Amino acid sequence: MASDGTMKSLPRISALACFALLTLGCARGPHDSSIVAHADASIEVGSPAPTLRAVAHDGTVVDLAELRGRPVVVFFYPKDETPGCTKEACSFRDAWERLSKRNVVLLGVSSDSAESHRAFVAHHKLPFLLLSDADGRIAQAFGVPRILTLTARQTFVIGPDGRIAHLHRSVDPVTHAAEIEAELP
Repeated sequence: MASDGTMKSLPRISALACFALLTLGCARGPHDSSIVAHADASIEVGSPAPTLRAVAHDGTVVDLAELRGRPVVVFFYPKDETPGCTKEACSFRDAWERLSKRNVVLLGVSSDSAESHRAFVAHHKLPFLLLSDADGRIAQAFGVPRILTLTARQTFVIGPDGRIAHLHRSVDPVTHAAEIEAELP
């Protein structure tokens, strides 16, 4: 309450924004994988990976076509520094040594800015590249849904042949890195 006795106006979060956070996994607990965001069914195991050319948080140009011959993991997540997203990114960080020994390229994608990604990488010492998808073009290419500006939590494992080897439409941020490790050749 303000000093003049009137109620102070507080910022409101719309019901749609709350729904988006819950649906995309920003607000769910580490073991709740009951919320599934559905994507375009045209991307499936065996499909060629979509064309992707983007600039990572550190200025590196990433082109999937140039990564042929190596396994590539593209994980989409809603937002830097949120609990579930941080747990997922840190689980990949903790698995990085084993993944890199297998010549895996790991790419995280969200709608956050490159500046936000740089801060997220520095804060959590993430050793892999993060791509900014502010316009949603990368998510659209992979058939990953977005609500407002938040991207669903989904992962695509692209084999050395450039085809989708595994896809995950529902992800537990805590155990996901181990799940991906087990799927890699």
